Amino acid sequence: MPALNRVQLIGYLGKDPESKFTPTGKKVAHFSIAVTQRWKTAGESKEYTEWVNIEAWGRLGEVCQQYLKKGSLVYLEGRLKTDKYEDKGETKYFTKVVALTMQMLDRKPSDEPVMSVEEDSPEYEA
Repeated sequence: MPALNRVQLIGYLGKDPESKFTPTGKKVAHFSIAVTQRWKTAGESKEYTEWVNIEAWGRLGEVCQQYLKKGSLVYLEGRLKTDKYEDKGETKYFTKVVALTMQMLDRKPSDEPVMSVEEDSPEYEA
């Protein structure tokens, strides 16, 4: 049976990316983006902001760490991943996006290419 797990987002970084190394030596960058939806109801403007946690591995993570900062506008494409952890004996779950493609959208003249990770690369964890 076919399956699809793909997310496309455009949003602003809430803080600078933070990088870590896993025990096996892989580099991973974490950051969050704000995706805001705006609409009008009875002539009144309304908005809702969804905060999305992002994880970028390997070279893509390095590029995010090097070039992105709080307030950067980015396009991200990736997949959803749900992790769990124990907190005071209670299992808690959280969902994040594992980035596969990132493009900087800031209004600056730039020749930065779209950065992506191939699904069969070591950074891609199913």
